[in-house]
Parts: sequence; structure tokens; C-alpha cells
Amino acid sequence: MKNTMSGPTVRVLTLLELLQSHGRMTGTELAQQLGVHKRTVRRYIRSLEDLGIPVTTEQGRDGGYMLVAGFKLPPMMFTNDETLALSLGLLAARTLKLADTQPAISSVQAKLERVMPANLQSRARAIAENIDLMLPESLPGKPQQHLHPLLEAIQQQRSLRIRYAPHERDTVEREVDPYGLLFRRGHWYMSGYCHLRRELRTFRLDRLEHTEMLEQTFARPQNFNTAEHFRASLNNMPGNLRVKILLHTDITQATEIMGSMAAMLAPQEQGLLLETRTDSTSWFALWLSQLPFDFSILEPPALQQALSQQAARLAAIASKGPQPSY
Repeated sequence: MKNTMSGPTVRVLTLLELLQSHGRMTGTELAQQLGVHKRTVRRYIRSLEDLGIPVTTEQGRDGGYMLVAGFKLPPMMFTNDETLALSLGLLAARTLKLADTQPAISSVQAKLERVMPANLQSRARAIAENIDLMLPESLPGKPQQHLHPLLEAIQQQRSLRIRYAPHERDTVEREVDPYGLLFRRGHWYMSGYCHLRRELRTFRLDRLEHTEMLEQTFARPQNFNTAEHFRASLNNMPGNLRVKILLHTDITQATEIMGSMAAMLAPQEQGLLLETRTDSTSWFALWLSQLPFDFSILEPPALQQALSQQAARLAAIASKGPQPSY
């Protein structure tokens, strides 16, 4: 398929991007993509070599061209949509404080702007200077120190030996096959197979005291989804109270208020059914009291009682009226 190009400079840059993305291409293939004669392709190749870009040329009737192995350049052209996506991604990473990489983020932004034309440089700076994101930051702790070794272990599919300190329990050493990472509400989590418990488990990174990559490897389950596993594990935690709530609203409003939790809802005739578990009826009653739509508690009765106590407390506070100033 031929591309209509305007100007030899644009075609030379397009030739460079074709070689970067395809590896090896013949003169005929390049000529067809650029809409020029094969002799013109050879002239463009010489232009790249004059710029110091190493190109390997295969001789023959229809010789091929490729960049020298290991040579890479950043993309030379971005669209408006690509600029928006890149700039918002960097802005989100900075706002979320996902890792201690603020200098790296600034460096990436500077490098991208250097290869952008003036109009896209202006667009990228406008995004950085005029858009604010109110996102949950990483909570105190140093999970960042574990991100790189965990990512390496996931990529190489190698097991880990970890020391983990569960909430209000003693530290336990165990071996884990890490399947994936999740960032949720200010915390990093790792999900994987725990050899000690012989089942899938999820671990908070700020509770990891030590990680050590082992020689043994594992096979990651196909299509494993860390977020789906996390939601399922919340619903099936042993020893918790089973909760069933009928929310009298639609999925649009529920998603706006509940975010990713809305994926747990099942449509019913009179609304949406929420089935989950909780360790604290008091906490769950407080959460329910903040919903902007009506709901019906189906079970447990203890949650109904906790909600009544919460309502009585708020009513008592409201009845006191304004406090005297001193």
C-alpha cells in the first residue's frame, strides 16, 4: 500500500521508522511504502548514512536493508493523540508517586520533547502545566525498592524467597512464584503462588522485608489477571462476615461512585446486588452511609444493627447544633 509523502525529508524519516519497525526490508518493499523508485530509496539510504545512522546493505537484484543490530532511535514523529497519551501517562506517574523516579520522569519528558516538532512540544508542555490529576498517591512506606526485582522475577518467571510481615502477625519466610503486580488505593500488591500455603496469595509490598530471586523457574498461568484475582480473594477471605446488599441504582452511577468495585455488582430487577465479605460491620456501615443512593441490607443482621448505631450517632451530633466559640 502506497503512502503519499510530501518532501524528501519526511520520506527519509519514514524510511528510518520502517527499518526500525520491520527489521529487514527489500528495496522493492521500501519503494512501494514510500511511493518512490528504488533508485530514490538508495539515495535516501545514503542520506541516513551521512547522518551517522548505520545501515547494512545486502547486495543482489533485490537486496535488503536493515539497521545495524542494537541501533535504536526514539520515534521521530508523534500524532496529537500519541502526544496526549504520553504526556498524561507521565503526569499520572508523577502524581501517583508510583516509584521514586521523579528525575527519570523529567528526563523522559525532555527527551520526548527534543524529538517532537514545535507544535507538539507546545502541546506536551501545555498538558504538563495546565492539567492536574487528583489520584491516590502511594502511601508511606518503601515498596519502590521491591518493584525492580519483582518485575525482573516476573519477566524471567523465576521464584522468589521473601520475608513477609502480615498485619499484627509474626514475619514469615516463604517461597513465591510472582505472577503480577497491582497498584490500588495507594498500595502496591503482588499476586502469585505461595509454596508455603500451596495456593494463590496476594502480598502488600510495603510489608515485604526482604526479596531474593531464586534459580528455580515457573510457568505463569495463561491470561492470569492480578486485579481479578485480588477482587476474588477479597470476596472469599475465610472467617469474614458474608455481606449481601441490594443497591437501588444503575451501573453508571454505581461505577462513578464505586470505581473498580462496580465490577463486583450483579444486575437485579430492583437494582444491583453486591456480595462481599467484611471483618468490620462498623466500617462497612460507615461506608454504606456515604453512598448517595438507597440500598437494602439483605444480610447479615449485624450490619443492619451497626448502620442503626451509626445513624443514631450522626443524629445525636446533628441535634447538638453549633458549639459555642471561646
